[in-house]
Amino acid sequence: MIKNLDNDGLQKIAENYDLFYIDIWGVVHNGIELHKQAVNTLEKLDEYKKEFVLLTNAPRPNEPVIKFLKKMGLKNFFKNVFTSGEAAMRYLKADLKDQKFFHLGPPRDFDLFATFEHLRENNLSSADYILCTGLFDDHDDDLDYYKNLLKNHTSKKMICTNPDLIVDRGEIRELCAGSVAKVFEELNGEVIYFGKPYPPVYELSANVKNRKVLCIGDNLNTDIKGANIQNFDSLLVGGGIHRNEISDKKIENLMKSHEVKIDYIQTQLKW
Repeated sequence: MIKNLDNDGLQKIAENYDLFYIDIWGVVHNGIELHKQAVNTLEKLDEYKKEFVLLTNAPRPNEPVIKFLKKMGLKNFFKNVFTSGEAAMRYLKADLKDQKFFHLGPPRDFDLFATFEHLRENNLSSADYILCTGLFDDHDDDLDYYKNLLKNHTSKKMICTNPDLIVDRGEIRELCAGSVAKVFEELNGEVIYFGKPYPPVYELSANVKNRKVLCIGDNLNTDIKGANIQNFDSLLVGGGIHRNEISDKKIENLMKSHEVKIDYIQTQLKW
């Protein structure tokens, strides 16, 4: 049975856990402004000497995300940030360091491959693999464009640095790299994912061995499914990406449709 923590707050269960994975976009901020109660929760976890990782499916290394958080007004906890882009970058440097790639995504994701820019190919046919960080700015809502672009290149592997399908920037819903990767898979292409819910991003960002872990996030397909795969407990922030579905369906039906298990729920993360 799901325990609702709207009244009791996270403090009710915090002592039960050694490590917290906390999503950033949708939990700590909404893409435009910080959630003050969530920031207060980070301060309380730090006060009680609880280890936490701000784990995000951002297709960029840690540093650009830290700069974004500073711009929003976050004052601390930058050492806790770990991104799917950081995990992907480490893999690319180690395992694909001499291979040429075609970048599928917006220019703002340049930081991901700044140190191996010389391997970038502007012609998809000449590339050894596809590096997908998102959608092109001028085709940011048309998945058919990517179906046509990729249909003759399924022999190449795609590296997807953000498994999220969608994200909400304030009240505006946007497609993410995971939606393009899904199109590629539907064409029978192979995708290697970095980020939640896939295990490497957890293992790279913290020591989880013999520790009681709670994953906190607003996305059933990444945050909660990732917790389930790792056999961690989970807390769904219901006011995030699934807020309209939760209002339309019982949460139990939503769990069944997404094939996940939720241990706790809060409308917004608060202590």
